[in-house]
Amino acid sequence: MAAAHRFRNNTYGRGLIAEHAAAWLLRFKGWHILEHRWACHQGEVDVIARKGALVIFVEVKYRADVRSGLDALTVAQWRRIEAAAAVYMTRSAGLRDCSWRFDAVCVTPWAVPRHFEGVWE
Repeated sequence: MAAAHRFRNNTYGRGLIAEHAAAWLLRFKGWHILEHRWACHQGEVDVIARKGALVIFVEVKYRADVRSGLDALTVAQWRRIEAAAAVYMTRSAGLRDCSWRFDAVCVTPWAVPRHFEGVWE
């Protein structure tokens, strides 16, 4: 059981590092980070960012390669993120006139994170 606990903590730690790397990439691209690990009853969003009148809800995946990161994004996961995003947009009065989309950032070892726009409609 101790080995399973260590693996879970390593995975959790890598996920946190990946989320921070994704946030820095988005900042570099001109995005303002609104939230990091925002959660509500409907689900959790790894990163929420804004540029102008566009808000993005970003799922971050850390995997050995980009393809497996994108393959790890499931329909059920996107539906939870979509439901959480709807709650966030409803609660955020200053964002009511903004449009929004769903993006992904794949983080792989020893490489610059990759930002994929509009991966879920």
